[in-house]
Amino acid sequence: MTYTLDGVTIRPIKEEDLHRMWELTFKEENPEWKKWDAPYFPHKTMTYEAFLERKDKIVGQNDNWGIEVGGELIGMLSYYWEHQPSLWLEMGILIYEPKYWSGGYGTKALTMWIDHLFNEMPLVRVGLTTWSGNMRMIRVAEKLGMTMEARIRKVRYWEGVYYDSIRMGMLREEWEDRVK
Repeated sequence: MTYTLDGVTIRPIKEEDLHRMWELTFKEENPEWKKWDAPYFPHKTMTYEAFLERKDKIVGQNDNWGIEVGGELIGMLSYYWEHQPSLWLEMGILIYEPKYWSGGYGTKALTMWIDHLFNEMPLVRVGLTTWSGNMRMIRVAEKLGMTMEARIRKVRYWEGVYYDSIRMGMLREEWEDRVK
């Protein structure tokens, strides 16, 4: 299954994507993207061989898909269960390359991802969690019609500053009303 919207494609990860994914995620010690993706959690490099040991959890999985522009893998979408029995699902997005930031690629990718999740699962709600230092992510969520459902104040500490944890969410009926 693959979706495309205005030059942005989302799709399951393929085996031939693995080297590129490793380069984007674990090759560098201090990648630029990590400053925005939960920088308060440490990032560790990993050899390509160690990364390949995880390939069965990456290739062809439903919970991690790639974002592609012009045939180039630029990022990843994911979801995880906060509480599966109640269908509480949280999603995430990472665009690794700074040249693709603030260009609408994330909005297009998340639009397709939310649509995919609601179409493929009996979800009542989708959510995402970020931190108050990532204003781009908050703006994308708001642009997509998500509501700020929680702000947990001063629980993320990075470079001498406390930030808030931000929880955004959207109900199925809100999404369906939005796309009519």
